[in-house]
Amino acid sequence: MSGAHANLKQQSVKKVFFQYFFPSLLGMMLMSINILIDGIFVGNGVGAEGLAGVNLAMPVFSLIFSIALWIGIGGGTIYSIYTGGEQLTKARSVFSLAIVSALLLLLIVGVFGYVNVEAIAKLLGANTDTLTHTVEYLKIMFLLGWLIALQQLLSIFVRNDGSPTLSMVALGATAIINIGLNYYMIFVLELGVLGAALATALASFAGLLVLLLHFFKKHSNLRSPSFQWSWKMLGSIFSIGFPSFLAEAGTLVFVAGYNLAVVGLLGTEGVAAFSVVNYLHGFMFLSFFGIESALQPLISFYHGAKEKVRIKESVRIGEKASFTLGGILLLIGLFAAPLLVSLFGLESDEVRKLAVQGIRLFFIGYIFLGFNFVYMTYFQSIGEIRPSIIIILLRSFVFILVLLWLLPKFFGIAGVWLALPIAEMLVALLLFFITRKHVLKHR
Repeated sequence: MSGAHANLKQQSVKKVFFQYFFPSLLGMMLMSINILIDGIFVGNGVGAEGLAGVNLAMPVFSLIFSIALWIGIGGGTIYSIYTGGEQLTKARSVFSLAIVSALLLLLIVGVFGYVNVEAIAKLLGANTDTLTHTVEYLKIMFLLGWLIALQQLLSIFVRNDGSPTLSMVALGATAIINIGLNYYMIFVLELGVLGAALATALASFAGLLVLLLHFFKKHSNLRSPSFQWSWKMLGSIFSIGFPSFLAEAGTLVFVAGYNLAVVGLLGTEGVAAFSVVNYLHGFMFLSFFGIESALQPLISFYHGAKEKVRIKESVRIGEKASFTLGGILLLIGLFAAPLLVSLFGLESDEVRKLAVQGIRLFFIGYIFLGFNFVYMTYFQSIGEIRPSIIIILLRSFVFILVLLWLLPKFFGIAGVWLALPIAEMLVALLLFFITRKHVLKHR
């Protein structure tokens, strides 16, 4: 067992949590900069129609990312459980199986998507104003999206193998290179939306190269290859990782649902305003993955090592971190909304006004979102999939879709912005009064 894994047993849970949390949080926020930078450069270099076109393509980005999380979190959880139980050969086999299965699945998605790209763009809501931009972005996602997914997948395993800092460095390198490539592609080569998509994919490739450094580390368990095809193991990876896929697929439903609700009320201007809110949401939302990325290796390892007290302590620390982060992000939204909107270079006063209103109402949901993530991660990390799936179905599908249909009838566009905060609040209340006492009870 490596020194990093030994520390999980020997050091205090609080100290270990923050050793994982800060690199994970910074890494995820750096990764989310990729999404935000795309929006800022497209908004300033292409305009509101380009921004709307990219936003309409975001569900496909979410699909690619969800595949990476599905197999990455599923495989990473089993990897850490085996590592905690000191079954290192089995752990390495899980990693190899996860890489192979992810690449096969991404190949199928890429080929199907590229062949049907225009039909998919129209299905996502592209019209005559946005179709060209949406198709340009989608083509690159279907061709090179596997680089984005593979980087995320490898990042999860590197973190589970005791190197959260290298994972952060790789995501930081990706963000910095993405900024440079976005400027070069959009403003120098004048490739527009196509350039933004290329920049994202090529920057992910650079991050992937940084992650490969982990395999040269002396104490890396991943450096010794072990592969054995096992349908049972593959089923376990997909089963345990399914909540992560479902959560990210919920983002696809969220974006599509919001786009349809907004376009029905306000047309293209409404979609442009939501594009700004959604780009910022992508940045803020991924910061909560920092909590998940810190908790999952800890809880899975402690579960494999049968350290129940440490698991409960990890959950309590995760709760505190989630509420603190949510409060900070809400304050940023309330006081810095006009400044954040100005970054996108929008010319329309109406679009800017809508986006500012959207940010201030929408960001209320961050108070509850992190708490929900903690319990979804807890159940998933110990292999109890059903409760995790129920949490995701309620927050990402049931409540959000009902509220997007119902609230605009009474509150107009404000009802659209409030759909997510109310959905997250309802789930958090259910978890607090029904689930929390069972998870944290003393035996």
